[in-house]
Amino acid sequence: MAASAEEILARPDIEAVLICSSTDTHADLVVKAPEAGKHIFCEKPIDHSLEKIDRALAAVKKAGVKLQIGFNRRFDANFARVKAAVASGEIGVPHLMHIISRDPGPPPISYVKVSGGMFLDMTIHDFDMARFLMGCEVEEVYTAAAVMVDPAIGEAGDVDTAVVTLRFANGAIGTIDNSRKAVYGYDQRVEVLGSKGAIATGNCYPNQAVVSTATEVRRDLPLNFFMDRYTESFANELRAFVEAVVKDTATPVTGMDGRIPVVMGMAARRSHDEKRAVKLSEIG
Repeated sequence: MAASAEEILARPDIEAVLICSSTDTHADLVVKAPEAGKHIFCEKPIDHSLEKIDRALAAVKKAGVKLQIGFNRRFDANFARVKAAVASGEIGVPHLMHIISRDPGPPPISYVKVSGGMFLDMTIHDFDMARFLMGCEVEEVYTAAAVMVDPAIGEAGDVDTAVVTLRFANGAIGTIDNSRKAVYGYDQRVEVLGSKGAIATGNCYPNQAVVSTATEVRRDLPLNFFMDRYTESFANELRAFVEAVVKDTATPVTGMDGRIPVVMGMAARRSHDEKRAVKLSEIG
């Protein structure tokens, strides 16, 4: 048990640190850790400010330490299979991508007020998945968003329901479908349509049982939230980070992988505010 981050960073027997504190502390710690010679695993986002993100990434580069950003969904076996199908050409040239990401219930308003908004605390995972799955950068976004779940979220200056359209550099089109409240549980689905076929993943369930009666065919609700749905992916991403440190290899989710989804989130918010398509180049 340490009294402060500085106490941990000062210990010569510690080679790497995990930064899983509140978002407003990430950037400063990512600057301090390289100065202490520590490799870094940092939860997303590094910060809500591109200036602070760039300062942190510059410190990492200068010190020559490793940095991995905590986009755990890349390490989920289902999404990894979709990535493999796209990357290998198994479904041909990708034309359309659809990500559905809906939470079982909204976070507390106290969190909404400091989270940076839905696009930077929730959709940011989907922005990363879009780049990861398609293997291509997004050039432009268009957002349609509203407050449909809780008026208090709107009063706090945020939205809780959105569809974001993505235009990729290779011409493909993507959509991200978000809601803060799906009454049936955590809804996490992906589909990619290509020139030779399609690949899709559905929700994960606590069991595979299907109950059939004279009046209905049903099954249990999907796993309720990310703690259950992504347990293995959280473990897998930390294994990947440790392996990169021990074997002195590149981390699989870089600092730039952490920066670009923040740019996408800012573009999505601007699109909503200005009711127009926004190019990522407008943000930085």
